[in-house]
Amino acid sequence: MNDFFDLIRFYPVILSELFIRPAVIRFAIVKSLYLRYNPFVRLDLFLKTSRLVKRRTVAQEMCGAGKVLVNGHEAKPAKEIGTGDTLRLSYTTRTIDIEALTVPATSKNIKIPPEEMYRVISDTKITQEDV
Repeated sequence: MNDFFDLIRFYPVILSELFIRPAVIRFAIVKSLYLRYNPFVRLDLFLKTSRLVKRRTVAQEMCGAGKVLVNGHEAKPAKEIGTGDTLRLSYTTRTIDIEALTVPATSKNIKIPPEEMYRVISDTKITQEDV
């Protein structure tokens, strides 16, 4: 990690040798850091990558129907989820309360097992008599 910060510290020398404008490089460095280490992720993307729902469109439909609560409030699919947030998912047969432990940096090639992404707080089964 120190090599990276040394590169940032001395990049005006490198840029003067390459005849590149510093503003373009600064933006590219900041953008790549932001995308790679963003501590938040969209709610529908988190539900899909943590395998709580099968498809992202299903997660969007659940959010639109008001079946997903984030920290006790109804949430839209674009709501940003971070570590420590509590989610309540209301399926047709059960209700699950979970806490987000980690958020993925990207949706592609997720190698984190779902058990490490969230912790189940409660799992309540809904019977036909309750409905």
